[in-house]
Amino acid sequence: MLSAIAGILNLNDEYSSRETIVQMMKALQKYPADEANIWRGDWLSMGCHAQWVTPESINEGLPRYDANRELLITADAIIDNRKQLCDQLEIDYSARKTITDSELILAAYIKWGRSAPLHLIGDYAFVIWDKRRHQLFGARDLLGRRTLYYHHSSTSFSFCTVINPLFAVPGIHKKLNESWFAEFLAIPMMFDTVDVHSTVYEDIKQLPPAHSFTVVKGVVTIEQYDEVAVTSPMLKLRSNGDYVDAFREVFQIAVQSKLRTHRQVGVRLSGGLDSGAVASFAAKSLLRQGKVLHAFSYTPAANFEDWTPRRLIANETPYIQAAARHIGNIEENYLDFEGRNAINEMDTMLELMEGPYKFFENSFWLTGMLERSQEQDVGVMLNGSRGNYTISWGDPIDYYARLLRTFRWANVFQELNHYTRVMRAGKSDVIPIIVKQAYAHLIRSALAKRKTDIPLVIHPDFAARTKVMEKLKSHYVGLTAYAPDEVTARNNQFQRFSVSNHIGTSTTKLSLPYAVSERDPTSDPRVIRFCLSLPHEQYIQNGIDRSLIRRSTEGYLPDMVRMNIHARGVQGADWIYRMLPDWGDFRDQLHKLCQDSNASYYLNVPQIKQSLEKLGTKPKLEYAFDHNARLLMRSLIAYRFLQQIS
Repeated sequence: MLSAIAGILNLNDEYSSRETIVQMMKALQKYPADEANIWRGDWLSMGCHAQWVTPESINEGLPRYDANRELLITADAIIDNRKQLCDQLEIDYSARKTITDSELILAAYIKWGRSAPLHLIGDYAFVIWDKRRHQLFGARDLLGRRTLYYHHSSTSFSFCTVINPLFAVPGIHKKLNESWFAEFLAIPMMFDTVDVHSTVYEDIKQLPPAHSFTVVKGVVTIEQYDEVAVTSPMLKLRSNGDYVDAFREVFQIAVQSKLRTHRQVGVRLSGGLDSGAVASFAAKSLLRQGKVLHAFSYTPAANFEDWTPRRLIANETPYIQAAARHIGNIEENYLDFEGRNAINEMDTMLELMEGPYKFFENSFWLTGMLERSQEQDVGVMLNGSRGNYTISWGDPIDYYARLLRTFRWANVFQELNHYTRVMRAGKSDVIPIIVKQAYAHLIRSALAKRKTDIPLVIHPDFAARTKVMEKLKSHYVGLTAYAPDEVTARNNQFQRFSVSNHIGTSTTKLSLPYAVSERDPTSDPRVIRFCLSLPHEQYIQNGIDRSLIRRSTEGYLPDMVRMNIHARGVQGADWIYRMLPDWGDFRDQLHKLCQDSNASYYLNVPQIKQSLEKLGTKPKLEYAFDHNARLLMRSLIAYRFLQQIS
């Protein structure tokens, strides 16, 4: 069941939660719901604003109180390892098809106590009141696919799936958390902050991915219960075929577990390997259920002229069509969202995200696809957003550089022969690139000591006051355009909760308004752990990158997609083209920003003026990936947010 949950625990006799929970639940009414319930007691009140997605969730009735055990649960959860849990919990076979996910969570808590999250796979956030222990316990899933915010004071502990309902709790104010905001402005990458406990508001915290909380006698304890280990022992199988079979088995289980809905199933389908693999495995399973897979694909604006290099594909339609028709059992939807752009969707996105955001290039089509899927009664929207770091990981140049650093000369030259033949490149061109990459760690060490070469949104004085640059360096967040090696980049994806937290925040907050559950099989813990356990040779073979997924989708995807080695799809190349009709208004808003003393306290106004001058009154379309263009958009998003809370 996809839900928004809320609750408040009284910590002394001075405060009653009964009226506050009503106000919190009223704040959730802007989201569609199949059912909304409140449970109120003397010390505790809980609510659940439920959207029924799975067959078992229909008429589930949360919050749910088990009078025999004296346990109360509210949950925003879809559990994927139901069969495994039913076996471990010895659930009667007659009840396995109808038992709800919240009942499974409660049974897991009864058996394992606070270790229950270790045994759960899925997208979830839940809270359990244990009356006998006078203990409130809650947890968020390993990858943080669902959010959970909270506030703790001397009088109460309150929580909610989203932020705004918490402002109904007395004593909580919309005060900007300058430390969070400084990180958001200073980090050039897509994620928001390195401090995954904080939020944009000073009074509100969040539970990080893979963490649980316990409240006993007014004391709140936050604990990490698990992690995705990146040092898993290597899986050693006898042949390539065995690796393919093993991958298909794990991936099919992950995909199958995410199709569980009484409504329709959709997929965000591009022309690449990740979403194509998800779609191909899903469509076959849905065919057996008598369902069709609804594919939603973005296409650039009608008159957009592709300015990108030949190795990039701005319009992936031919590849999408080839994949959909090869797979079969797919209903295709090609969407260009004419007239929509990043600036005219800004206020909507700020409201949905409850704060500033960075993914403006694709913001309008993410919401647009969810709107269209809602019209088609889609309950589950599949995607492959983390596939680059799991199922289709593997960069040849980086791999060859690692072979070179470890003096595996024979392997280097054998692979190099394959690579130059496949890529139709000369060795004299490729070898210098490999050598440079092999010793790039020395360059990175030197760059780390320099100032960033990316123009910054944050005002230098604000950065100095908050000491944000020192904090980011201590967390090893790169502040230059020089990317880490591929192994480090992949490890960062799963070792740093900030990346998972960023993805989970947008997933939750975009899904609730449309009652569509976003599910990503490439981010399933079983798939991640399997992929991390494979030898690197499984990802790069015979000069071909992303070898594992290419071999594993033979017969599943057309060779046009499966063996597309020379070109990659690129999204967002047309965002400046789309904004041209509104460019004058965009510039006017930025000029207003530059004259606002409140904005200049936080934002780098001299740099904004410089970037404005560079882009001019009619920017080149190729500025879509220019740092200055992105700085201007992120500055305006931050400014509009400041205006809302001032």
